[in-house]
Amino acid sequence: MSKATKYVSKAADENGFIHWTDEENSIWQALIKRQLPLMEGRACDEFILGLEKLNLPLDRVPQLAEVNEVLLATTGWRCEQVPALIGFEKFFQLLSEKKFPVATFIRSKEEFDYLQEPDIFHELFGHCAMLTNPAFAKFTQAYGEIGLAASKEDRVFLARLYWFTVEFGLMKTNDGLRIYGGGILSSPGETKYALEEGTAERRFLTNEEQVVDVLRTPYRIDIMQPIYFMIEKMSDLDAIRNLDLMALVEQAKALGLHKPKFPPKEKIAS
Repeated sequence: MSKATKYVSKAADENGFIHWTDEENSIWQALIKRQLPLMEGRACDEFILGLEKLNLPLDRVPQLAEVNEVLLATTGWRCEQVPALIGFEKFFQLLSEKKFPVATFIRSKEEFDYLQEPDIFHELFGHCAMLTNPAFAKFTQAYGEIGLAASKEDRVFLARLYWFTVEFGLMKTNDGLRIYGGGILSSPGETKYALEEGTAERRFLTNEEQVVDVLRTPYRIDIMQPIYFMIEKMSDLDAIRNLDLMALVEQAKALGLHKPKFPPKEKIAS
C-alpha cells in the first residue's frame, strides 16, 4: 500500500458528486458489460443477490451515494472515498468502522485488462455486492478491528487471511465451485481460471488448522493464483471471525511460511 501510483482519485464537489468524463464512463460500461455475463454459474448466490440489490448502472460510473444507500439499508456499511493508495492503519480503521475504502479513479484503456491498484470498478463491482451479505460484512468489520490492534509484523500474516477470503475466496457449494472474492469477481481472466484451471490447488478453509494454513501461505498480486481456499457456506466466515485469530497468527509465526508455489518475481522470464 506504500508504493507509488500514477492514478489520482477524483474529488467530489460540494454535493458529494463526482464528475466522470465520457471516456471514464465508457470504460466502466465496457468493464461491467464484459464481466456480467461471466457471473452466471460462477459467482456465489450471495454475490448475485447483492448485485441485484445494488443495481449498478451499466452506462456510467456509479456515484458512491447510490451504493451507500443500499449498503446502509442492508448491513450498515458505506463506501468511503480515499486517495489512490492508503496505509494499513487507515485501511484497518475504515473497515473497523464499517466503511469500505474506495479510490475514486478508473483504470486507463492501456491497463483495461489488469492493473495492480484497486480502482473503482474493482471495489464497487467486486466487493460491494458481497458487503450486502451480513456474514461477509461482519467478517470484514472484525478483520478491520483485529488488524487495527495488531503489530506491523502480525498484519503481514493477517493480510494473507484477507487475500484468500475477501479478495480470492472460493465457495464449495452443492451446485459446484463458486466465487465470492472480489479480486476474482472483477477479473475476467481470474474468474475462469479460479474455477477451471486444473493445475490450481484448492484447499478448504473451515477450521483452526486451515486458518493457520492460510496465514502461512505466501501469495503474489501480479499472477494468477496457484492456490485458492474454499469455504462451504457464508456462515463459515462467522466461525472464522469468532476464532482467536491472534493466537493462530502466533502459531503461524512459530511454524513459519510454506514454500511458495510460484517462482520469485525476478526469476520470471520476460
